[in-house]
Amino acid sequence: MALRSPICTVVGHVDHGKSTLLDQIRQTSIVKAEAGGITQHIGASFIPMKRIAQCCGPLLKSMGMDFTIPGILTIDTPGHAAFTGHRRRGGGLADIAILVVDINDGFMPQTQEALEILKGFKTPFIVAATKIDLLQGWKAKGGLLQTINALPQATQEKLDTQLYRIVAKLGEFGMNADRFDRVTDYTKEIGIVPVSGITGDGIPEMLMLIAGLAQRYLEKNLKVNAAGPARGTILEVKEQKGLGSCMDVIIYDGTIHAGDTLIIGTTGEPIITKAKALFTPKELGEMRDAKTKFSSALQVTAAAGVRIAAPGIEGALGGMPIRTGDAASGAEDIKKEIASVLLDTDAHGVLVKADSLGSLEAVHKLLSGHKIPVRSVAIGAVTKKDLTDAEAAKEPTHRAVLAFSVGMTDDATALCRDSGTKVISSNVIYRLIDDYDIWIAEVKAHEEAASLEHISRPCKFQVMNGYIFRQSNPAVVGVDILMGDLRSGNKVTKDGKNFGKLKGLQENKENVTEAKEGSQVAASIEGFTVGRQIDANDFLYTAINDDEFRELKKFKQFLTGKEKQVLQEYADMMRQENPLWGL
Repeated sequence: MALRSPICTVVGHVDHGKSTLLDQIRQTSIVKAEAGGITQHIGASFIPMKRIAQCCGPLLKSMGMDFTIPGILTIDTPGHAAFTGHRRRGGGLADIAILVVDINDGFMPQTQEALEILKGFKTPFIVAATKIDLLQGWKAKGGLLQTINALPQATQEKLDTQLYRIVAKLGEFGMNADRFDRVTDYTKEIGIVPVSGITGDGIPEMLMLIAGLAQRYLEKNLKVNAAGPARGTILEVKEQKGLGSCMDVIIYDGTIHAGDTLIIGTTGEPIITKAKALFTPKELGEMRDAKTKFSSALQVTAAAGVRIAAPGIEGALGGMPIRTGDAASGAEDIKKEIASVLLDTDAHGVLVKADSLGSLEAVHKLLSGHKIPVRSVAIGAVTKKDLTDAEAAKEPTHRAVLAFSVGMTDDATALCRDSGTKVISSNVIYRLIDDYDIWIAEVKAHEEAASLEHISRPCKFQVMNGYIFRQSNPAVVGVDILMGDLRSGNKVTKDGKNFGKLKGLQENKENVTEAKEGSQVAASIEGFTVGRQIDANDFLYTAINDDEFRELKKFKQFLTGKEKQVLQEYADMMRQENPLWGL
């Protein structure tokens, strides 16, 4: 079996220099043509081994390896993590990844997200610590290590400090890492290569490391049956003048021929069509670059990026699987693959909507890692049905739809205002998780606060001297509310032995159901006689039983400081008779 090129994805936070890095390798000018220098579209380019050899020079020879991989196929990824949309059966599309981290900024939210996804798909990776040319005192002198050793001491120390910030962050994820030349075992440690996409410093060392790791550790995964049917993943579907509907596809196994039957995954039945024509970009060309010249091809063997012209593919989506071969068996195979993602859910949980199959899989993996159950996943915008389905969940914290990189249909938007469903939208998975956690805390706080509505809250009040309006049946007295709020219907006690009940409250001759701390009101109390159970200047409390006390202790964060003080006074009083009261 032949060896294919490893597929390498370049991932990381927006504007940390991913495209500039690839641009330095390809010696093209894609980045300059992009808005703000930030990648706008997924692209793929092939870096042949001869280019890697030119770039690395004696570095490759120093590894003492025979390189049989044809080159490296790179996927350039938007900073908003759309690389999650690209997958193949059993995991992510990439065989190996470069996690780009700005050496000055360090880890950012999308860096962390990319790392979690790489972990979820068990994708091996190295770290490119970019923008080293911005370190004060940096001056290139030959190779990377030669340059570092010639730097002023202060610059070397600054470089090490910044690198070990990255090492420490990776350590938080349970990963060991070090600068690439200090790593002794790449099966146990992650190599970090300081690089600059502007000056090219560190690029040869980074390419050497990727090629060496792929050749040494991934050879088994790179074996392909070149004579077998093609398997691939759709990057993008577009209309091209003179060709009609086209797909940019990464072929990761087998060979595709012009005229082959294509089986394309969709959210419904697979599309069956024919490959009208195949086109490949020139070496080092970027498939999404308008200036890239494409050549017509009769066949394309993995791993490669190919543009396929085919009729009837309007329903195809980025991230979906594509096959060649027998239509019936291929369709069944693809349906099973899609079902393995869509049906791998929990009995109860939230709903998830995303823009592609790969995105759904990545979001689901990260949610599972954060112990967030998922009941249903689907591709596309949030619909009215999604809202009603989520609202029917028994558990209030499951009445949510998490929407990754998708919007809402018009009818869903109209319903959302009055729906009991929470819709959380973002194109950053971590933001979805953070916002969901915040919402859950709000829901639980509301539930807990509501549960206290049925419990007598702690209150201490005093019978006012000179305001005895009736002695009994019921006693009517003026009271000064010292701590907490007093509610009509509360049971009250002076000593925890005799109990009365508040029949009613009046403030300024108006009946009220509740009197706030600091107010003075007339209280009608059944079960007490002034001069017997209570008297002027006596302190009274709302009566609380053992179960209520334990419930109040459980939700004490919802009590005021004075309510907590009253609760403790009340417990001390009750424990004079029963030391185990409320325990």
